[in-house]
Amino acid sequence: MKNTIFYLSTCSTCTRIIKEIAPDNIFKMQDIKKVTVTKQQLTELREMVRSYEALFNRKAIKYRSLGLQHKALEESDYERLILNDYTFLKRPVIVFRNRIFIGNSKNVIQDFMQFRKG
Repeated sequence: MKNTIFYLSTCSTCTRIIKEIAPDNIFKMQDIKKVTVTKQQLTELREMVRSYEALFNRKAIKYRSLGLQHKALEESDYERLILNDYTFLKRPVIVFRNRIFIGNSKNVIQDFMQFRKG
């Protein structure tokens, strides 16, 4: 997987970040609500960060509504949850030059921008 941004088009934060980083034609844009993340894609992402947990969005509304904060989740649980519901993938996920940037924190976006320049 090369130069891909996994995002949610209905997320104002994702929209703002994408506008800020100004992705060009080198990025494949994948709206995870319209084109769900495949098991193969998720496996490749996991290989880059060494855990499904790092890709998991604990801020998803379903996380609390399903009471997951009270459960001890394992890697297989994180994988299953992300594959079954797009809201459990932390976003955006930016894959660029075989490096991965996960989430919308200011530091993550700054790290991406620095790496892209470099």
